[in-house]
Amino acid sequence: MHRLLRLSLPLVLLAASGCGFRLQGETSLPPVLAALRVQTADSQTDFAQALERALQRAGVGIVQRGGVDTVQGGATAPTGEAAVLRIERDELLERVASVSARNVPREYELTYVVRYSLSLGGQTRIDAEEVSVSRDFTFDETAALAKDRERDLLREALARELSGVVLARLASVR
Repeated sequence: MHRLLRLSLPLVLLAASGCGFRLQGETSLPPVLAALRVQTADSQTDFAQALERALQRAGVGIVQRGGVDTVQGGATAPTGEAAVLRIERDELLERVASVSARNVPREYELTYVVRYSLSLGGQTRIDAEEVSVSRDFTFDETAALAKDRERDLLREALARELSGVVLARLASVR
């Protein structure tokens, strides 16, 4: 039985890799995106931070501004050769989804919206696309501190999810 298990494991792994299976979070980007400049109005938003971490995990060099593009890690690339990802909208929207009989908010809907575009060598590769994710959460005024923390965690999770969506779209660029 043990021998059969040892023989079947490599076959299962081979079959999984042959069908395109990849572990979640492992996105490989095309070589044209090896160096990427991210232009955003605010680089400290949850989405911008999540996107930067996702790009670094994917092996992308984030290009800084300047006369000669300095890629994080010390490499350099001539100005203008890096792809430019423009984050045109990065917004978290919150709305009341339901209220109690006393007209007290009971449920909120958080929606994170991002609009982005990609250009390479002055040529647009991805026209402005807008993506969004939404989640509902309940609110209880007796647990306000815990619910504020829940809102923060949910906001961060939405930003990570959107960064994965944008990364998957970037992976399709050729």
